[in-house]
Amino acid sequence: MTTTPTTAPATSGRLRNGQLRAQVAGVLAASRRTEFSPRQVAAELNRSAGAVGNALKALAASGAAEVTSEKPLRYRATRTTRKAATPPAEPTGSAATPAAPAPSRRTTSTAPKTTPPKATAPKTTPPKATAGKGAAPAPTPAVTGPVARPNGQMYHPRTLSGLPDVTALRKLRAAEVPVLLYGPPGTGKTAVVEAAFPDVITVAGDGDTTVADLVGEYTQTPDGRYVFVHGPLITAMREGRPLFLDDASLIPPTVLAVVYPAMDGRREVTIKANGGERVTAAPGFYVIAGHNPGVHGAVVTDALSSRFSAQIQVSSDYDLARELKVDARAVRVARNLATKQARGEVTWAPQLRELIAFDKIAAVLGAPAAAGNLLNLCPDEDRDTVAAVLRSTFGTVIAPLALGGRL
Repeated sequence: MTTTPTTAPATSGRLRNGQLRAQVAGVLAASRRTEFSPRQVAAELNRSAGAVGNALKALAASGAAEVTSEKPLRYRATRTTRKAATPPAEPTGSAATPAAPAPSRRTTSTAPKTTPPKATAPKTTPPKATAGKGAAPAPTPAVTGPVARPNGQMYHPRTLSGLPDVTALRKLRAAEVPVLLYGPPGTGKTAVVEAAFPDVITVAGDGDTTVADLVGEYTQTPDGRYVFVHGPLITAMREGRPLFLDDASLIPPTVLAVVYPAMDGRREVTIKANGGERVTAAPGFYVIAGHNPGVHGAVVTDALSSRFSAQIQVSSDYDLARELKVDARAVRVARNLATKQARGEVTWAPQLRELIAFDKIAAVLGAPAAAGNLLNLCPDEDRDTVAAVLRSTFGTVIAPLALGGRL
């Protein structure tokens, strides 16, 4: 029997806490006997597959959904799913954004053990801080071809809603719309950000990232004094530059929360570790984040998802790989495995980064060796399938790239 979900239709706008879980539950409740993959639910809701996957895990943990298959991962409604599809109540008054938390024990332990002299505490009003909403950056020339990244490599733009992706990202920055880019590692998330914003400041997130890594900490000078050195978040705010949180979903939520006040209407951060110093974002400050779904430890919380109004999927441009003269057989292998990955048959497929590496290895050691390296790159659980695809494409058995006997 098919029932109508109780959630409101999904939109691409900002969601309140718990609203995404309710929408996901609504999709399951609408077809109680149907099994869904996270990707299918994400497509139904026009939401990030990573965020939807986390919502499904939360529903399963509470009994509001059940896992019917581990590989490929599938979910189905339970008797309590319909109740979980009830949207959270609309908050009264203005919505409150979490304030920056006090540094954790782990964060404070990174500062020098000696208590810094009080005289070094800066004034509460930072120099050159600009009050008010950030203004749009200066117009940039229209993108008509490859764009140079800061490292000198050329980025080949792709289309995004009918525009070159570089142009679209710049327009989103001007409109103050934070963007979350999600997709497998090696698909070009960092490349497009660097091409769009040459002055970007990048933070490589992981599970060990602390508040101090973002806002700064006290450092001892050669003459024995302690001074507070501001971190990348504060630098980007003061200089009106973009901040790219790469692998943002690996950063602990309590640490990532320090960024949120700088992204909302306040555009201000309080540095508790530095005597309550307040920093206001200058015009042009902008936050963009990257997320790798499926990477161990990557969690897109409701707080993270709701802060990024635009969530854009990034996949490998296999046509570009062909234009770059990558071995056509390697590109066919990648496309084949990408199709199987979309169906849930494998968890891995070569991305543009792996295909470029294939080309370089093949030029030195030959195509069979480069193909064998793909076997070494794939997860163990996918190795048999990848080996079969390689054998079918290359017409011979491909062995993993490995050392042989002594010469």
